[in-house]
Amino acid sequence: MINYIWPIAMIIFANIFYQICAKSVPSDMNPFASLTITYAVGTVISLVFYFILNKNADLIAEYGKLNWAPFVLGLVIVFLEVGYIYAYKAGWPVSTAQIVQAAVVAVALIFIGLFFYHEIITWKKLMGIAMCLGGLFFINMK
Repeated sequence: MINYIWPIAMIIFANIFYQICAKSVPSDMNPFASLTITYAVGTVISLVFYFILNKNADLIAEYGKLNWAPFVLGLVIVFLEVGYIYAYKAGWPVSTAQIVQAAVVAVALIFIGLFFYHEIITWKKLMGIAMCLGGLFFINMK
């Protein structure tokens, strides 16, 4: 059970601090310049943990397993992070921006799961879509 829970707990914890950090990037700093530091720190941390967690670490052998996904993920992460930074600079509240995007992404992923991964859309998922859309309505009411 712990192997099921700890990754989600890590995501939740990290996402809270992610949103705080994205909101706290100085408003007069270029987001891309900020990300050069972010990725330098991320690279160092990734290398350290790779070698700590792998007794017979062979980074070159791991790189031999590459496909398209890590390259596209790098591109996607840059746009994700820059998007949040610009959203916060544009005035999105930290309490709303993440919820709005998460609801829209959740609905989109249900259909991506259906069409690309042949996942089943259940009544529970349809109710979840309705709740997400309802939540968006209430969050964006003035």
